[in-house]
Amino acid sequence: MTLPDACVLIVEDEALIALALCDVVENLGLRVCGTAATALRAIQLATEHRPMLVLMDVRLKGKEDGVFAAKEIHRQHIAPVVFITGSREQETIDRIHQDHPAEVLFKPILPEQLEASIRKVLGGPS
Repeated sequence: MTLPDACVLIVEDEALIALALCDVVENLGLRVCGTAATALRAIQLATEHRPMLVLMDVRLKGKEDGVFAAKEIHRQHIAPVVFITGSREQETIDRIHQDHPAEVLFKPILPEQLEASIRKVLGGPS
């Protein structure tokens, strides 16, 4: 699934999970344009790089969370957001769905699940 200038932003505050997400993205032939552990850094990187896709954790370091970041990214019409969360709390799920997520995946996720989600969102073969 190689696309010219394809860039994916990964927003995850756990370094090992971020690294695993990077591996899946790169194995699909896509480029990671950055990783962020805070909502504000995610917004900054999204504005700078204009990724074609954002993989977004909900709970992040700092005051704001991934839903806050996704709403701002969506407001700027930057990229679709795939939420990746460990929370199954209804309040969290309701907040996620306020932002028109492209997909919602629940941790732990398998690389195959993430690959299928990325392909679906980007319109590639499953």
